[in-house]
Amino acid sequence: MDTGIPQNPIPNIPHSNYQRVVIVGAGFAGLKLAQKLSRSTYQVVLLDKNNYHMFQPLLYQVATAALPPDAVSFPLRRIFHKTPNVIFRMAVVKEINKQERKIFTNLGTMEYDILVLSLGATTNYFDNKNIQKFSAPMKSTSEALYIRNKIISNYERAINIAEENDRKPIMNVVIVGGGATGVELAGSIAELRNKVLPKDYPQLSFKNMRVILIEAGNSLLNGLSEKSRAKALEYLQGLGVEVMLNTLVEDYDGIMVKLKDKAPIQTLTLLWAAGVKANHMKGLSSEQLASNGRILVDDYNRLLGEEAIFALGDQCLLKEPKYPNGHPQVAQVAIQQAANLAKNLKREVKGKEWAPFRYKDLGSMATVGKNMAVVDLPFISFRGFFAWFVWLFVHLMAILGVRNKLEILITWAWKYLSFDPSLRLLIRPRYVKAFKRKWMIEEKDYED
Repeated sequence: MDTGIPQNPIPNIPHSNYQRVVIVGAGFAGLKLAQKLSRSTYQVVLLDKNNYHMFQPLLYQVATAALPPDAVSFPLRRIFHKTPNVIFRMAVVKEINKQERKIFTNLGTMEYDILVLSLGATTNYFDNKNIQKFSAPMKSTSEALYIRNKIISNYERAINIAEENDRKPIMNVVIVGGGATGVELAGSIAELRNKVLPKDYPQLSFKNMRVILIEAGNSLLNGLSEKSRAKALEYLQGLGVEVMLNTLVEDYDGIMVKLKDKAPIQTLTLLWAAGVKANHMKGLSSEQLASNGRILVDDYNRLLGEEAIFALGDQCLLKEPKYPNGHPQVAQVAIQQAANLAKNLKREVKGKEWAPFRYKDLGSMATVGKNMAVVDLPFISFRGFFAWFVWLFVHLMAILGVRNKLEILITWAWKYLSFDPSLRLLIRPRYVKAFKRKWMIEEKDYED
């Protein structure tokens, strides 16, 4: 046990005669479960290291100055204004004591009757310490804002450099990972280069700015249909993105990207979207974890060998005949698992039998740029403007809050008509003195 963890109970948690469900993580799974259990006969305590829910699929638009951060983030406390059985605390869970049914957080301890882990996943650097140190991931609002600042500051810097060859590494952007995040980032940055940045920095030649997307596999958007993968590649190349397939990144020192069997690339901006790994939690045994770190659960999302601990979403691994290696780590899996667990917990109160989880694939989609997207649904696939419109509609409807929906709709409409996103602001973080940092910077993450 880390002696630095407070041992006192978290204060101001009301006593309840109902069973206490503690949910760790307010991503898609944790938030959906808390919403489904609101006004139920459970006391629900929701814990997250941030006091907001972020809509991760649109973080790349924050990173490329297309949307403000508050458009894709929603205050958790507002969601539960009228649900007195749901309590939120901004906290980081450090460890679980399964025998005592207790969790240890940076705020103190808390007992639970039922514990639900929905911590999601973090960036996977595949044990490369240099890439972890020098590249920029994009798994949080803070990281998306960092990328926005990084890109803008690069051009503010480049415009003051006399020699063209000295400017090139500052202007180049390399994205690693050919999934939806990498593809959408590459397309969005290429559109900025092609249509926006030349107007902001007319003294710079953006022919010297390379946007490079690197993928270790032989295609982009693994999991989509062959036609959709080919079309996404065609769209990116049409925007001037250099797509490098079957290419492995070996190292990065902050300036030079070293590739296996290929010439290195100079850049100060390496955006890492090459993979994810489940967030780790102290207190679980090795037998309860898969080799990739995901938590092994049964058909009801219950942790193997436990009665009162469950895991949802990216963090868990549930095998079923159609998915022998576990479900894809996407939002729909997390949402459906949370809805199923909520139903089962309500059935428990009524003494009814639980229903096993079975994933229903609703399809996949990705956008590359204006009027360019690919959509694969279970019954049809389509590409182009209509796919782009469907992508916009689906993501707009999934955003929480009427104000957020309106803000995004207006911003997207203005961007479509003018193609001039107005959020190219370099808002640099102020230095925070050590004694003031406790509540002003993010707590250490779930990882060790």
